[in-house]
Amino acid sequence: MQQTLSIIKPDAIEKNVIGKILARFEENGLKIIAAKMLHLTEEKAKKFYMVHKEKPFYMDLVKFMTSGPVLVLALQGKEAVKKCREIMGATNFKDAKEGTIRKDFASSIERNAVHGSDSLENAKIEVSFFFNNNEIFPR
Repeated sequence: MQQTLSIIKPDAIEKNVIGKILARFEENGLKIIAAKMLHLTEEKAKKFYMVHKEKPFYMDLVKFMTSGPVLVLALQGKEAVKKCREIMGATNFKDAKEGTIRKDFASSIERNAVHGSDSLENAKIEVSFFFNNNEIFPR
């Protein structure tokens, strides 16, 4: 069983689709093993998205991710990283398949409803960025 991280972004929180997104993960075999709602500080958002620091969209991403609360999730399941990314859909919602979270709830490439780890290595780093071991409940 793998673990992965997903973040329900401020735009999806604002649209009040948290439950619909959680249901997509659960209905597709992923278990929520940790969750917390928080409002990212600029410092925490910059650190989390450091991999994008040199990209032109970095500061816009930080500003967006600090614009409202997010729901951070640790998910568990068989091939959780791959499964989560399939459920989310392509980063650009226009390229996302029908029935994916981004196709259904995103409004732009930036306001694309969810973040998900892109590799098992990054999933481990990202889960530990937000959760201590005593906050994760594998099952």
